[in-house]
Amino acid sequence: MAHVLVIGGGIGGLATALLAARRGHTAELFERDTRAPGTALDRDFFGWRRPTVPQAAQPHALLGAARNVLRDDLPDVYAEMLRLGARERHELDWFDVRPPELPGDDDLVMLQARRILLESALATALRAEPGVVVRHGEQVTGLTTAPAGEGQAGGEPAGGEPAGGQPSGGEPAGGVRVTGVTTGADRYEGDLVVDAGGRRGGIERRLGAAGCRPPVVERHRTGLAYFCRWYRLPAGTDEGPRRPWAVTGGAFAGCAVFPADNRVFAVTLFVHTADTTRSALRDPAVFERAARSFPPGAAWLALGAEPLSGVLATASLDNRWSALVDERGPVVTGLVPVGDSITHTNPTLGQGTSLALWAARRVARTAHRDPGSERYAVDHHEWAVRTLKPWFDFQVVADAAIGERFATRAGRTGTAREVAALFDCALEDPEVMRARARVRHLAEPPERAYADPEIRARVARWLAARPDYAPNEVGPDREEWEKLTAG
Repeated sequence: MAHVLVIGGGIGGLATALLAARRGHTAELFERDTRAPGTALDRDFFGWRRPTVPQAAQPHALLGAARNVLRDDLPDVYAEMLRLGARERHELDWFDVRPPELPGDDDLVMLQARRILLESALATALRAEPGVVVRHGEQVTGLTTAPAGEGQAGGEPAGGEPAGGQPSGGEPAGGVRVTGVTTGADRYEGDLVVDAGGRRGGIERRLGAAGCRPPVVERHRTGLAYFCRWYRLPAGTDEGPRRPWAVTGGAFAGCAVFPADNRVFAVTLFVHTADTTRSALRDPAVFERAARSFPPGAAWLALGAEPLSGVLATASLDNRWSALVDERGPVVTGLVPVGDSITHTNPTLGQGTSLALWAARRVARTAHRDPGSERYAVDHHEWAVRTLKPWFDFQVVADAAIGERFATRAGRTGTAREVAALFDCALEDPEVMRARARVRHLAEPPERAYADPEIRARVARWLAARPDYAPNEVGPDREEWEKLTAG
C-alpha cells in the first residue's frame, strides 16, 4: 500500500485522502487554511472568508455522477449530508407523474445542497479515519525530488540544489520524480503526491523550480459573468415550486435557481462580461428586479424568501485543462492532479464536483501500482483524457455557444434552434427529458444520447408542430432589461 500526500483541502483533496485511506493506504493532507469545515453550516457558509476558494459561496450542483461516488464509495458521507439537510431530486420529477422507470434512471438524481455540506461531511469522516493525518495551517511551499528511476526517496526541496547533483535550472537526465513536499514547518516524504490545490495552487511554479517542463495547458475564456444571491424560504415552506427552476435565458442574459438544503436556495443571473448592465446587477434591488423578469426567479422570489447574502459576483472564468504529460512523456512522475488542478470547468453545467470525485476515486484505486513510476503517470493521464476530457470539451462547446449568443444577442436559427428545441422539447416529453438528463448527470455522452433516432424523431415532431418556434426568447427583451437595470 502507498503513503499519499495530498496538497489542498477542498473537495478533491478531502475526497482523495478519505478514499485512499478506505482503500488501505495512508494519507496526509496539507491545507493552508487554519480551520476545517464544521457543522455550523450557515456560519461557515456565509461567514468564513476563503479568498483562495472564491467558488465556495457560489451554488453547486451535485449531479448524479457525484452522488453515485458518494453513495457507492462513501455511504457514511452521503448519509451525513442527508442528515445535515441535503435533499434528493430526481430529474424526471419535473413531470406531474413520473414516467415508468427504466434501467439507469437511478443515475438521474441530483443532491441539492450547498458546497459546505459536502465539505463538512467529508471533514467529519476524515477526523474519524485512522489512516489520515490532516495538517491545517501547513501550506505546501515546495516539492522534494529525485531523478526519475532512482530507488530511494528524499531528494532536496525544489528551489534549492536539485537532487542527485544535477545542474540547476534544467531537467535532470531521465526526468524528475517527486518524492514529497515541504512546508514552512517541515518536510514530508511519500509514495505519491496528489495536487488538489486547484487552478490557483501554484503547482506550475513548484514544478518549474524542480526543473520540470511546464504543464500543457488548454484554456478557453467563457466571456460570462455570474451574479448570485442566497435566500431562505419562509418557515413552514419546506419546498419551493417544482417548476420552473431550471436555467432559462434569452439572447443576452439568463437566470437559474439552485434549491439547496434547509430551505436555502440561490438565484443566479448571468450575462456577458462586456454587457454594459453588468455592474448594476451588484445592487440587490436591481438584482431582484432583473431576477423577477425570468420565470424561475419570479416563481421563487414570489414566496417571500428572506435574503441571506448580498449579491456575490464571479467573473474572469475559463475552462482550463492542464496535463502533466506532453509529446515527450510525463513532465514529472510521483505527482498527479485531481479536481481543478487538471480540469477547471465553468459552472454552467455543474460538472466540477463530479469530475473531482471521479479523479479522487481513481487515485485511491490505483495508488498501489508503483505510483512513482513513469507508467503510473502515463496511465493517470490517459485515464483522464478518456474519462474527463470529453466532458471538458462538452463544457467548452456549450459555453462558446452561450457566450456567442450573449455577445451578439442572436442565435435564433440553424443548429442553435435545433439544440434549443431539444432542451425545450424535454420539458414536455419524458423520453427526451431522460436523454437530456443522462447527459446532464454525466451518465452518457451527448453524441450518443442525442443521436438516438427515437430522440431525434421526437424533437423533429415537436418542432414541426411549432413552425414559429424561436429559441432564447424567455425573459425580458433588451429595452425592458435596460429599464430594469437602470439606477
